[in-house]
Amino acid sequence: MAAGSSELELFRRRWRAELAGARQGKKRRRRAAEPGGSSSCREPVSGWSSCGGVPLAAPRGGGGEEERREAGYFALARSLLDGRAPGARSRRHHRQPRPGPRPPVQPAAEPEGGGDNDLLGQLIRDLNEINEVPFFDIQLPYELALKIFQYLGRTELGICAQVSRTWKVLAEDEVLWYRLCQQEGYLPDASISDCSCWKLALQDCRAKERTLRTNWKNRIGAVSQLQYELGKVLCDVHSCDGVVIAGYTSGDVRLWDTRTWDYTAPILEPVHGSADPGPQPHVSFVRINSSLAVAAYEDGTVNVWSLMIGREPIHHYQHNQRIQALALGLEGAVIASASGFQVKVESPDDRGYWQTIAQFEIQKLVNFLHLVPDVVGSPVTIAAAEDMVYLLKAEESGKVLHSVYGLPVTCLDVSPSEAAFGVKGFGWLLNETNKILLYNLETGQCLTKLGSSLGDFTCVNLQNSPPWMLVTGNKDRRVRVYDLRRSKSLCSLYAHHLGVSAVQMDDWKIVSGGEEGLVCVWDQRMGTKLWEMHARHPVRHIWFNTHSLITANIPDEKNPRGASIMDDDLTAHRRHRGIIYAYEFSVDQLARESVLPICRSSYDEVTGYNYNIGLAVPYDNILVT
Repeated sequence: MAAGSSELELFRRRWRAELAGARQGKKRRRRAAEPGGSSSCREPVSGWSSCGGVPLAAPRGGGGEEERREAGYFALARSLLDGRAPGARSRRHHRQPRPGPRPPVQPAAEPEGGGDNDLLGQLIRDLNEINEVPFFDIQLPYELALKIFQYLGRTELGICAQVSRTWKVLAEDEVLWYRLCQQEGYLPDASISDCSCWKLALQDCRAKERTLRTNWKNRIGAVSQLQYELGKVLCDVHSCDGVVIAGYTSGDVRLWDTRTWDYTAPILEPVHGSADPGPQPHVSFVRINSSLAVAAYEDGTVNVWSLMIGREPIHHYQHNQRIQALALGLEGAVIASASGFQVKVESPDDRGYWQTIAQFEIQKLVNFLHLVPDVVGSPVTIAAAEDMVYLLKAEESGKVLHSVYGLPVTCLDVSPSEAAFGVKGFGWLLNETNKILLYNLETGQCLTKLGSSLGDFTCVNLQNSPPWMLVTGNKDRRVRVYDLRRSKSLCSLYAHHLGVSAVQMDDWKIVSGGEEGLVCVWDQRMGTKLWEMHARHPVRHIWFNTHSLITANIPDEKNPRGASIMDDDLTAHRRHRGIIYAYEFSVDQLARESVLPICRSSYDEVTGYNYNIGLAVPYDNILVT
């Protein structure tokens, strides 16, 4: 750096000397051009004034315009020598110089060789080849300047783009806007070469997000019913990323993919489907993730299907008693099931063969069962059995996480590092009200106690909630949102007349379902209800993402009175079956999928109770003669 500074200072001194010599030579030529050697005339003779072989001024035809232009050239050169950016103020300053003596300039010999080797030409060539970014009084390499700009947001980059042309090029670099897209969660699977302008891509994504939020608030979208009449009464529903799985009292398990609106999804066939005579056992639980679908039956059978292979199960195992709880890992292939006092964990080995990797014997019957997500190594299971909560890890003995005699657990949910569950209290008389307890899974310590309500907490959602937040539903008909950092309630919404049965939230909205069958969508920050939808049975399942919503109304009575004995006559108890709703708020699918489901039928079924228009003769087969 010291050597570079000395060379730059030497260059400036030589250039100043050149400029001073050019001025003196021009004055001498003016005096020589005057008649009689007098210096009173100001008009120059024809010719070019030069500095070191470089033309500095064109011959003037008369007047002071060329003289002012020449003074501007010298002002520009002097500002460059002083390390300042040339501007209007500096030009005015040099047009009207302040009185006073100037500092002496050391004379230097003029360069030889004509215009090819002069300093001014070399400066112009250097400016043309420069690849560094000016940061006021220093020069930075482009890569280092780009690294600094990576810490700026959208607003700051827009401000920097207005500083200069160089900063505009830097602030609109594709690397910066691609990084912003990834940080804000847009196009996570795309690479930087997939788009020619990532700034426009980010603007389009944000515009779609605003439109989606408007559609959510105003209930603008397509609503469809996912029904399977041959399945009789709906038993359980689960969903993952828009893929819905449903189990029925007929023993059938059905899939729907709402991402592509494929209503011809296959029926997953059980192992005991065709071999065993008589009616099939009811489906007790169904679970699904990105690669597997699992169903548990009342006779203790568990079937596992792969979503990539087809309808036939890839694995099944048997419990001796009725299954009371079922859990499937969020990612990967890990299944946990509870029957009686036994908890079993199944997973495939490296060769793909399924095996029991852990089996636990506990003291009480399991009510709730969850697998901890994002666990490296052996899977971890959280089981709530009456008034006890267990932490079960493979290759280790079961650990009691919480136990208070006479205070049963009413709901449970887990995140990668914490577990939240509701505990029923003794009441106000003994100063033991119903609370939500939050435990750290690594230390096994209680982090905080939330709420104080007379009603039982019926549902809690920790895994899908924003960071440091938790949403709960209660029998006192209220939905509560808690801040885990302050252990206080942020808002309390009077939601449902018969208690809250399911709830989920994101950064701005809450969706809750009640025992009376009402689905409510709330604006969390305003604390107001946006809209609601009603069905006959209690809401047992709610799942949503940015553009879709899945709700399931599942009846409590699986064998309702008044149902027909004949298996083929299902119209008598249509009201008792339950229903699944799929809401789509996406901008891309509104125009195409707003058509009613009755108009999207495939016309390939002839049964009269499925609302199919093509009852006997499909429209596609009608020939006009």
